[in-house]
Amino acid sequence: MNAPFYVEVLARNGEVRHRQRVEALPIRIGRGYDNEFILDDLHASPQHALVEIGEDGGLQVRDLDSRNGVIFKGRRRNQLSLDGDTVFRLGHTNLRVRSADFAVVDARRDTTSHGWEGWPPALAGLALMVLLTLVSAWGEDTEKSGAIHYVNALVGMLAIALVWVGGWTLANRLFGGQTRFGRHLFIAACGLIAIEAVSLVCSVAAYSLSLEILTKFDSQLMIAAMAGMVYFHLLTINPNHPKRIAFASALVALLGAGVVLMVNYQKSGLFADELYISDLYSPALRLSADKPVNQFLDAAGRLKPAIDAERGKAVNGDDESPE
Repeated sequence: MNAPFYVEVLARNGEVRHRQRVEALPIRIGRGYDNEFILDDLHASPQHALVEIGEDGGLQVRDLDSRNGVIFKGRRRNQLSLDGDTVFRLGHTNLRVRSADFAVVDARRDTTSHGWEGWPPALAGLALMVLLTLVSAWGEDTEKSGAIHYVNALVGMLAIALVWVGGWTLANRLFGGQTRFGRHLFIAACGLIAIEAVSLVCSVAAYSLSLEILTKFDSQLMIAAMAGMVYFHLLTINPNHPKRIAFASALVALLGAGVVLMVNYQKSGLFADELYISDLYSPALRLSADKPVNQFLDAAGRLKPAIDAERGKAVNGDDESPE
């Protein structure tokens, strides 16, 4: 344990917000200007605590009869041994004290794509969004409404993208120290393309193979694609905790899927998004064998008795009146 010593102010997530070098012990900490480390915290006393050598020869922090004390793991302590990783609270401030010979871990491998910053991802994301919007507008343009249809689609898409990307950019600035607008724009564009691709693949496959389940629950796949987009947004802000971010994204996906299923059930009494295949394509895309008309009529005939029985119950229930 060698001098000098470093007193660090930590954020709640453990990141160092401020670090001050102190040449020798003891280190008085408090709000007063006669301390070696001045604490700008209204809940700290003028002379709040003292960092010194303890009886075991290591560092310790001792409370100087302050109003709010030295807090460690939620409990007030008169004195506390410090090992370089010990975080304690004075007032509303989390602190840590380390000596010059504290052993730090090896440097992490830099996997950040530093060339993929700024304008390149921003322009790529913007181009992808414009292309996606024009293709979608072209597919929906059944009345030949002209250029105004495409202009309105572009303006709407860019407005939504600006709000979405702006929110992630602000979060990146607050929690990551950088804006990274271009990268967030590129992630959003890729996410929207993935969502559109999932919708198209599900509808075409459902029509080609007569798999109605793909259109009944395609919203769940879209939610999974959106959760993936959120994962990459969060990973851009803080790349140090990929497992935690993956867990949070999966939790968001499960919650979103549950909400959609509940809304569907309240609307129609079923968990499905749609009761039938709503998108029809060219007959050339049909891979499933066509069913004869007689088979369809027979299936409908088998449904008739059950429907009549239910209808009869409803009519009888309406005719009954209390005496």
